[in-house]
Amino acid sequence: MTERSAMTDSAKRLMGAIESRSAVVAVMGLGYVGLPLVRAVHDAGFDVIGYDVDSSKIEDLREGRAYLKHPGEDLFAILSDSEYFTPTNEEESLARADVIILCVPTPLGEHDDPDLFYVESSARSVAQHMKPGALVVLESTTYPGTTREVVLPILLEGANARGMELELGDDLFVAYSPEREDPGRTDKTTRTIPKLVGGLDEVSLALGSALYQSCVDEVHETPSAEVAEAAKLLENVYRAVNIALINEMKLVFDRMGIDVWEVIEAAATKPFGFQRFDPGPGLGGHCIPIDPFYLAWRAREAGHTTRFIELAGEINRRMPEYVVSRVSDALNDDAKHMKGAKILVLGVAYKRNVDDIRESPAAEIISLLRKRGAEVSYHDPHIARFPSMRRYDIALDSVELTGEALERCDCAVVVTDHDAIDWHLVGEHAPLIVDTRDAITKNAGAVRARVVKA
Repeated sequence: MTERSAMTDSAKRLMGAIESRSAVVAVMGLGYVGLPLVRAVHDAGFDVIGYDVDSSKIEDLREGRAYLKHPGEDLFAILSDSEYFTPTNEEESLARADVIILCVPTPLGEHDDPDLFYVESSARSVAQHMKPGALVVLESTTYPGTTREVVLPILLEGANARGMELELGDDLFVAYSPEREDPGRTDKTTRTIPKLVGGLDEVSLALGSALYQSCVDEVHETPSAEVAEAAKLLENVYRAVNIALINEMKLVFDRMGIDVWEVIEAAATKPFGFQRFDPGPGLGGHCIPIDPFYLAWRAREAGHTTRFIELAGEINRRMPEYVVSRVSDALNDDAKHMKGAKILVLGVAYKRNVDDIRESPAAEIISLLRKRGAEVSYHDPHIARFPSMRRYDIALDSVELTGEALERCDCAVVVTDHDAIDWHLVGEHAPLIVDTRDAITKNAGAVRARVVKA
């Protein structure tokens, strides 16, 4: 830990402001990562600026309207009534911030390469308005080296264009602290999930660590920002590879006539050496379908091919096609064709009990069903309308789940096993169910429908 006596006057002032909670903290990007962070920082007693380019989010925050369920609807009422929270889409507001935290998307490009547009554009906005002595923290998931090689040069170049000759560790401080949000989880919050912090220098690390220690229960300092960036990718690569393994096992056991979920239940009785992962219709959410490719791209730049990671991605991306082929086979067994078949998709969120559609395999499944001529509708108690996505334009509204609606369909396809779906009703009235989550076996009890697991 850097001794305070070794700090510059700018660093000492910022450290004092963080410790006294008098620092103004700006959070850029008010989505699934930014909003929970706003809550943690606000609850810690800081004056918070919430910045987002989406004016509708800003208006909702001002009026106390919840546009996300994950942070808790009470948060919106709390923030709209708070004199210590300012929602804005005006970049000029960043000028009064002592700390600026970037929580912006990091999607994939057309060829599975990192798309850092939002990171770069937000860093440029910061550079145009930040004051000397500010701490800038990147939380967006990205490849090792992004904070040092992309964000820092933008900040320095922008400051220089404004006539400010800033120096890292002197009057500019930069750190990386990966987000670890898990939408839908209720047993862990932003405050209780351990936080990693890596600085571009020792002073930046000390300041970043002090900031998060005031907001969360446990902070782990890493030797560098690159270690923190890599740790985040490792966390999600680990999940992606293990999910790919169990998805491949599903395909293998299906050919053998063995129920993969029964195999998992049996294997999970071992108290050591086995961690349970469940198969599904494909990967979803912002992290697991995307983050491994950030590491694979960076590895190629370093002259190494990540065959394990890329194979896992290939397996996981094949799962929607496997689901659709199972639907086609199941319809054929009932002497029906896919073309013209009425398919009701149950659940379109990427995981159970959330309203998060990001990278959901439901989009690809619906698209493939439509390409084969099926008439597709969906029901999801958490998603009233399928939003427009970068690669898909589904343009459907959720239909009411009734016995009549189920009886009219030729096949119900379980994509997301929300607790709020009446699985007994589904089992009683759907003529055919293709179940990608084992939801019917676990939740419906005795059923009249023919159930095909996929």
